[in-house]
Amino acid sequence: MPGVNAESHRVTRSVPSRLAVPAGVLAAVGAAFAYVGTVDPNQPGHYPVCPLLRYTGLYCPGCGGLRSAHAFVHGDVLTALHANALATLGYLGFAVLWTVWVVHAVRGRPLRIDPRPGLMWGLGALLLVFSVVRNLPFGGWLHP
Repeated sequence: MPGVNAESHRVTRSVPSRLAVPAGVLAAVGAAFAYVGTVDPNQPGHYPVCPLLRYTGLYCPGCGGLRSAHAFVHGDVLTALHANALATLGYLGFAVLWTVWVVHAVRGRPLRIDPRPGLMWGLGALLLVFSVVRNLPFGGWLHP
């Protein structure tokens, strides 16, 4: 396999070339957060309304995500958590995963993400429970 040392599985490309993709992903995510931080989703007319909320009155797992991102960009973590707690945890999860990716890239080791089925089922169950609870009367504290 070109560019890989078979004995150690280390990538032999230069560090800047190994960091190009993680840097590009960070630039794209940073640009998205910069846009949402600049264009306030709390002001009507800037973003489309969630179709599930519009037609059924039910909150999906993503409802409040833009407001959460806007608050997060402005350093208001409590408001971000109130708007969408799972999205806020997702931002932090992305930061951890991206950091691990960069460390692997600098060391010349490929990052392998191979989640077990149990983890994927658990994340799906978490999204489902979050969605159901935020739509029940006692889950009002999870409304965006």
